[in-house]
This record gives sequence, structure tokens and C-alpha cells, in this order.
Amino acid sequence: MQTTPKLFLLATAATIVFGQAQPTVIVRPQEIDDVLVNPGIGFTTFQRFNGDELNEGLKWTEGYPIEYQEFKGSLENKNHPMTSIAYFRVYWKFVEPEKGKYRWDLLDRAINTARQRQQTLMLRIAPYGTTKDNDVPDWYRAMMGEEPVEKSSVAKWRTDPEHPNYVKYFTAMVRALGARYDGHPDLDSVDLSIVGAWGEGAGAALLTQATREALVNAYIESFKKTPLMMLLTDEKTNKYGISKANVGWRVDCLGDMGGFNNPNWSHMQDYYPQGIVNFGMADAWKKAPVSFEVCWVMQHWKNKGWDVDYIIDQSLKWRISTFNGKSSAVPDEWWPSVNRWLKKMGYRFVLRKFTYPPEAPNNSKLAFTSWWENKGVAPCYKKFPLALRLRGSERTETLVTDADITTWLPGDALYDSEVFVPFDTPAGTYELEIGLLDPETMKPKVKLAIAGMKEDGWYPLGPIKVVRQ
Repeated sequence: MQTTPKLFLLATAATIVFGQAQPTVIVRPQEIDDVLVNPGIGFTTFQRFNGDELNEGLKWTEGYPIEYQEFKGSLENKNHPMTSIAYFRVYWKFVEPEKGKYRWDLLDRAINTARQRQQTLMLRIAPYGTTKDNDVPDWYRAMMGEEPVEKSSVAKWRTDPEHPNYVKYFTAMVRALGARYDGHPDLDSVDLSIVGAWGEGAGAALLTQATREALVNAYIESFKKTPLMMLLTDEKTNKYGISKANVGWRVDCLGDMGGFNNPNWSHMQDYYPQGIVNFGMADAWKKAPVSFEVCWVMQHWKNKGWDVDYIIDQSLKWRISTFNGKSSAVPDEWWPSVNRWLKKMGYRFVLRKFTYPPEAPNNSKLAFTSWWENKGVAPCYKKFPLALRLRGSERTETLVTDADITTWLPGDALYDSEVFVPFDTPAGTYELEIGLLDPETMKPKVKLAIAGMKEDGWYPLGPIKVVRQ
């Protein structure tokens, strides 16, 4: 439970109603510096969920069906931040073991487990990996026969994406996925994965335009509600994707400062900064999320002597919302840096000022003004309703506004509006409260960076009197 807020309540002659000066209550909440666990931002777990044991050392697992751990009753993550997102990456062969027959139970269980652990699910279905046991589906390999892997920039292709069968069957799976899960309240986002080992997009620039469009369109046409994120691959693919829809982007090797045996090249200094600009993704963050995955694990960064604060600051510059640390431990010495990161990653809403009249007649409108500051580096990409609540001894009323918080980019936002007080609201003194709600449950979902949050998630603003009209 957080401390009671220090609120400054001032009465001033601010409005004229029927020729009479009406006082206005001015509320200035106290900002807090806590790390906030909120939907759609922060670290993610990987092939695991809140409360699970982490990967040991420098290893991790990916691409295979989740090996579920026994839940021990605590959602806390030892040596890892609490998260609101679980990331599941699985190979196509496990989702469609028989042609046209899908293992939705694998995804349903992951989504349901995430919900039980107070998370949503981020998903990628990768076409294949790099070893025999993570090739394309067995039925597809039998159809295509052995295909040689060229020693070139497409060495990470396990099958020819230009063959009509690849477009036909891989996109059929994507469309079936969208038909079942698009808009699912517990599905955070889907990676737009089309070719390459682990679904990372190697060789995407070599695709013909017809193949490129067919693969990208399958996602864009199938996911109209759930956010999509493209891998940062090449100018043709990325620019085509953002020309068709609001698509975010992700990369899978954040932190690489020269770990690929080339002293003159790294992802952080020679690929990502250039690719973000050249591929047309520099402003994609304004409409869709940006997500990063650790290169190796964070302990590897430390072993290499890489500057974690430089890596963090670059990711913030690129408007990061989420980070997959592969469910590996955060080095002890780096927690201050990680906490600084978490306080800026994604959105962070501070209510700076709120004004309202001390009295409001029932069966009439209650006008208010509000000044917000988003101290994060990105907007919130989901429309959590902003609501006021009148809490009284006899009755409680929740009054939902029409605010669109997805438009609150970093910096200041003003939202002045009014809500209707129902005609049958009993006269009396109420506590006026504010909250950002879960659209499913209509209960508070998003924590604000201000003091005073009540146990039920609402934030008190001050007293207001309801009078009979």
C-alpha cells in the first residue's frame, strides 16, 4: 500500500454559472519514483511465467513447447524483474504437426497460464530453426524433399520461400492463427515472422516482391486488433509492412557490442542505428510497439565488459516498450541501471493537475480539466478507459470518459472533458477518484506514477458534493 498523497486543494473563482462565481478544486498529486509493473511494458519472461525458476548461467531455451514448472504460489521472480508479459516462441512444426490440423491447445495453455500469472502473451511462430529437430513440419518436408542450403546470405533458409507451397501453407497457418486469436484480450502482440532461422528474417531482402507481399499480407490482413511487430530486416520488407498498417518492430540481439568475431562491426553500432532509419522504422513507435531481445543473456554482456548504461540509453532512444532478457538473471551490480531502465521503458503517466467543481448536480454534466505527463519513451498502445468514480456511503458510480490514452506521446498531454452524473445519484458527499481501467473487467489496470493508490487501484482526488438538480 502506497503512502497517502500530498494533494494541494485550492478554491478559486474559476467559472461563472448563472451569473454566480463558482469555486474550482485544484488537485496536484505527488509524483512517485517507484518501478511500476504495467500492461504492455517492461521485461518479459521467456518460455516461462512469473514465479518460475530462471534459466541457469548463460543458457536458454526457445522454439519448443513450454515445459511447465510447478507453480509454488508466489509470482515473484528471483533475480529478475516482475513482468506483465510472457513471451512464447514456438516452431511451425509444433503448431501444425499435420497439414491443416493445428495444436491450438499449446497456445491456449500458454495464454491461460499467462493470465493466471498476471501476464499477457507475446507470440512468435517461427518457420524453422537450424537443426534437424526444428525443421519445417514433417509433412511439409515430405512434400518438398531435401532442399540444399546455400552457403550465402540465405544460409539460414531451411526451405525455399519462393516455392508456391511455402506461401500457400505458411500463410494458411498465419491466417488460421489470426482467425482464432486476433483481439484476444490476453494476447499482447504477435511477431510478423516470415523467413529465416528462428523467424528472424535472414534473407528477407532477397525475396521477390510478390512473395514478400503475400507473406506480410497474411499477418496484416489477419491481425486487425492485436498489435504486430516486424523484425528489423531490410528496406523493402519493412517499408512495405508499415505502408499497409501500423506495425511496430523488434530486434533479437540488443546489447551486441562486437561479439561476432568482427572487431569493426556490431549490431548496436553498425546495424540497428542505420537499419531503423534506412528501413523506414524511425517513427513506427508512435503507432505500434518496439520490442528488444537480449543478445545472448545479460550476464554475457557483463562478462564481455560491455557498458550496460550505453545499451540501455540506446534502447530508450529507439523507444523501447518491452525487453526479453530470456528469463535469465540480472547481474547483481546492474540492478540500479535496470530499475532506471524500467522507469522509462514504454509509458509512465503522471497526473500533474486535475480540476473539478466542489459541487455537481445529478442528472447533469461534471466538467473537469487534467494535465498529464508521459515520462516514458513511448505511448500506451492499448485503449485503457480513463474513468472517474464517485464513491459514497450509499452508492458508487463509475463514470467513463472518452479519453484516448494511445495519443499521449512522451511529454505533456491535456485532457479536458465532462462526464454525466446519473439522475438517480443520491445527494451527498462523495470521494472523487480516478483510474485507468481494464476494458474487460472495468477495474483499475494501469498504475500511475503518483502517490495514494488505494487497495482497489483507484486514486483519490478529493471530496465532491452531489446535489439534487
